[in-house]
Amino acid sequence: MGNNHLVLVERDAPVAVVRLNRPDARNALSDALMDELVAALTDLDGDGDIRCIVLAGDERAFAAGADIAELAAATAVELYQAPRVARWDAIRKLSTPLVAAVSGWCLGGGCELAMTCDLIVASDTARFGQPETGLGIIPGAGGTQRLARAVGKALAMDMVLTGRILTAHEALAAGLVARVVAREAWLEEARRAAGEIAARAPVAQRLAREAVDRAFETGLDSGLDFERKALYLAFASDDAREGLSAFVEKRRPEWKSK
Repeated sequence: MGNNHLVLVERDAPVAVVRLNRPDARNALSDALMDELVAALTDLDGDGDIRCIVLAGDERAFAAGADIAELAAATAVELYQAPRVARWDAIRKLSTPLVAAVSGWCLGGGCELAMTCDLIVASDTARFGQPETGLGIIPGAGGTQRLARAVGKALAMDMVLTGRILTAHEALAAGLVARVVAREAWLEEARRAAGEIAARAPVAQRLAREAVDRAFETGLDSGLDFERKALYLAFASDDAREGLSAFVEKRRPEWKSK
């Protein structure tokens, strides 16, 4: 895609890289950008050759938040009626694993977007925050819910109520980030993590993601029940037969995604 696009897509199966492309606005999440992003991710989700997607910004910013000018001009009813929630739900429901590659600012809606991904790989320059209360509003795309689940109530309250910004290493220690690397390696490391994910059985990966997510949405008994049934379903897949046979035969498995 040309640089006039708000989202750039690079396919290198089995991994794709999707990059937010509003550098002059630090990749602020305008309605137009979010529409392009959802369209790009949905398209890749339907591509059987793509088994993991890296979602990235640029070196200065993953995304510095929502488009404040758009928000300031909107009414409460317009926000309620607009397709904003549907966009976020569409990203959350993708079947393909998502790795967020974060360098620089990751604030507000940008932090919320990173948290919708399955894991976050961060440059040591990355900075995470939910500063919305300083504007008289609150996080509205999962920031209060996913952040509390990721870092715990105390730190989530600190970030939301005081506007505290976490460094990459603070975010790693708190459980928000999975990996922190040097500033020159952030995108390369995210691609590497995506390659590791893509190399494993697609059916099992999808079921495992659902099971881990379920741990934050249900009680332990319900979560264990879901995990057990997901295991049975994975075990019934052709990929499980292939993976187990390949291990016994000391060869590399060839996944069929079924």
